[in-house]
Amino acid sequence: MLESPGVQIVPLAISAHDVRVSRGGNEVLRGLSFELPRGRLMGLLGPSGCGKTTLMRALVGVQRRVSGELLVLGEAAGSPALRRRVAYVTQAPSVYGDLSVRENLAYFAAIAGAEPARIATVLDSVELTALAGRVVHGLSGGQRTRVSLASALLGDPELLVLDEPTVGLDPLLRRQLWSLFGRLATAGTALLVSSHVMDEARHCDELLLMRDGLLIARETPAGLAQRSGTEDLDEAFLRLIASAGQDPPQASA
Repeated sequence: MLESPGVQIVPLAISAHDVRVSRGGNEVLRGLSFELPRGRLMGLLGPSGCGKTTLMRALVGVQRRVSGELLVLGEAAGSPALRRRVAYVTQAPSVYGDLSVRENLAYFAAIAGAEPARIATVLDSVELTALAGRVVHGLSGGQRTRVSLASALLGDPELLVLDEPTVGLDPLLRRQLWSLFGRLATAGTALLVSSHVMDEARHCDELLLMRDGLLIARETPAGLAQRSGTEDLDEAFLRLIASAGQDPPQASA
């Protein structure tokens, strides 16, 4: 928990200390330590291949060979007690293509123990009400991503882990989803949202900046701009790497 004199204690959604993951003889995560309080929206940013997805998999308990201390909502990451309290949306849509949007949500609502009325709420929140009767395999990639997000929201999770949820979405819908993430955080949900698009960092309360399996900074967007001397967050990230004595990331193919 976060505790300061005269300040209310804020429970932690994530507490990580010296978290490491090795794969194929290589250390993919190299001693990450950070905290995420409940009710906060944290961006996880860095170039492709820096370890963002590996960290998220460790948090939800599906990553092997994790060492260090990793607590989620006060429990060891991956504990059975967390299954209804944590939701994870992967980059690949995790829904059934031969069912309609509404049928998918009805199925996942039954698994999560959610009230049927919750389906209409989450459909509206992700702008899918008009497509509720459409079969999922006939939707665009961005629409299928939103179906996965709606499924994750059915159980009203305390921690929502999102792996690049805005990839393939148009600018208006990206803005709407970030607005939704902000409302969820205000209501008390903790969110960890990964992205390789630095401009999306402006929507977050705090940022974790990763490079080659290392956590190179934890900053607010304003703090990052001030520390780097530029409002251009892509340039800010490059300057941060340079100040840390690392080579700038290469452009992805």
